[in-house]
Amino acid sequence: MPQVRLSPAQAVAVGFLALIAVGTVVLSLPVASSSGDGTDLVSSLFTVTSAVTMTGLVVVDTGSHWSGLGQVVILSLIQIGGFGIMSVTSLAGMLLTGRIGLRSRLFTRAENRSLNTGDIGRTVLATLLITVVCEATVTVITAARFASAYGMPLPRACWEGLFHAVSAFNNAGFGLRSDSLVPYVGDAWIILPLAAALMLGGLGFPVIAELWGRLRATVRRTPYRLRRLSVTTRVTVTGTAVLVVAGVGMVAALEWNNTLAGLPTGTRLLAAFFQGVTPRTAGFNSLDYGEFHPVTLMGTDLLMFIGGGSAGTAGGVKITTVAVLVAAIVAEVRGQRVATIGHRSISQPVVRQALTVAAVSVALVVAAVGTVRLLEPQFTGDQVTFEVVSAFATVGLSTGITADLGTASQLVLCALMYLGRIGPVTLVVALAARNSARRFTYPEERPFIG
Repeated sequence: MPQVRLSPAQAVAVGFLALIAVGTVVLSLPVASSSGDGTDLVSSLFTVTSAVTMTGLVVVDTGSHWSGLGQVVILSLIQIGGFGIMSVTSLAGMLLTGRIGLRSRLFTRAENRSLNTGDIGRTVLATLLITVVCEATVTVITAARFASAYGMPLPRACWEGLFHAVSAFNNAGFGLRSDSLVPYVGDAWIILPLAAALMLGGLGFPVIAELWGRLRATVRRTPYRLRRLSVTTRVTVTGTAVLVVAGVGMVAALEWNNTLAGLPTGTRLLAAFFQGVTPRTAGFNSLDYGEFHPVTLMGTDLLMFIGGGSAGTAGGVKITTVAVLVAAIVAEVRGQRVATIGHRSISQPVVRQALTVAAVSVALVVAAVGTVRLLEPQFTGDQVTFEVVSAFATVGLSTGITADLGTASQLVLCALMYLGRIGPVTLVVALAARNSARRFTYPEERPFIG
C-alpha cells in the first residue's frame, strides 16, 4: 500500500481535523457533562470546533453543562489550538530527542509562518515562554480579584482566573457564565487584564517576539535597537492601534444612549473600550450584543472580518492582508507600478496572496450567510451576518441566536470556524500543493476593467 505524504499545509489542515474528531468523542462521553447523561454529537462537535479554532461560540452553557473534566478538556483544546498543533508536536520532539526533525520544522513553519526552518526551535520556545508568562500573570490578577471582591473560594477563583486568562490570551472568548463578562462590566481589575491579554495574543507571536527583542536591546543599549522593525510588525502595531481607537469610538458614539445608558460614566468608558477591543480577536462581551444598534453590528462585522495579527491567536483576514490591499489600491490610484508600505516595496506575489485571501474569505462569508438565511428565515439579516462573520473570523461574539440555530446551520458555522482557523491561504495552498509549475506563458491581452 503506497504511503500518503502530506505537504506541510495539508498536514496542518488534517491535524486540526484529527484534534476536532478526538475532542468530539471525548466531550460526548457521559463523564464530560455535569448531568452524566452525555452530550449529542452535534453539540460536542460544535463546542470542540469552537475551542480548537479559538472562537467562543457555544450551543450549551460552558459553566453549567460541562463537568470539571469537560471544562478541562475544553481549556486544553483552546491551549493546543492557540499554541499550534505542529508547535506542540515540535515541542514534544524537542523534549524527547533534544532536536526537531526537518519534516516537523516544515510543518511548524507552515502553521506559524516562520521565515526559515532554522528559526523554528527558537520560535517554539519563545512562543511557549510568552504564553506561560502572560497567562500566569493574568491568572494571578483575576483570581485574586474573584476571591477578594466576589467571595469565591480560592480554588474556584483560581480556576475562574486560569480559564479566563487562557481563553483571553488565545482569543477564544470562552467563559464560565452564560452572560460572559456582563456582571463585571465596571470592574477594571477583571476587564483590563483580560483586554491586555487578548490584545497581546492578537498581535501574533512573531510580532511580540520582535517587540520584546527591541525592548531588551533598548534597555541594554545593544546595536539591535538600531535595526528597523519589520513591515509586518509596524503594520500590525499601527493597524491594531487604529482599529482599537476606531472600535472604541464607534461603540461609545452609537451605544452611549443605548446599551451604555444607565451606567456610570467611568463604567461607560470602560465598557466602550472593552467592546471596541474584543471584536477583532475574542468573543468576550461585557454588554449584550443582542441589544446593539444595527449600525454598531455592521461596524463590528467589519472589525471581526479584519481581525488581528498574522501567526497569532486572532482570526479574520488579518491586518497585514488589509494593509497590503490598501497599499495596492493607493499605488494603482497614483499610477505606481509597485505597492509600498513604509518605504518598502511589496512584491506582486504577496499582493496576489492578499487578494486571494480577501476574495476567498468574502466568498465563504457570502455563501454562508445565504445558506443560513435560507435555513433560518426567522432571524434577521443582521443577526445571521453577525453570527457568520463571527464564526469565520473565529471571534465568538453573538447576538444570542447560536443555540437556537438548526443542526444544519450549526454545521455550517462549524465549517466556517475550521476554515477561518486554518486560514484561506493554508487552504488554497493545501489544495494546490501538488500542482506543477507551467514552463510556458500565454500571449498577454488587456481586458476592459470597470
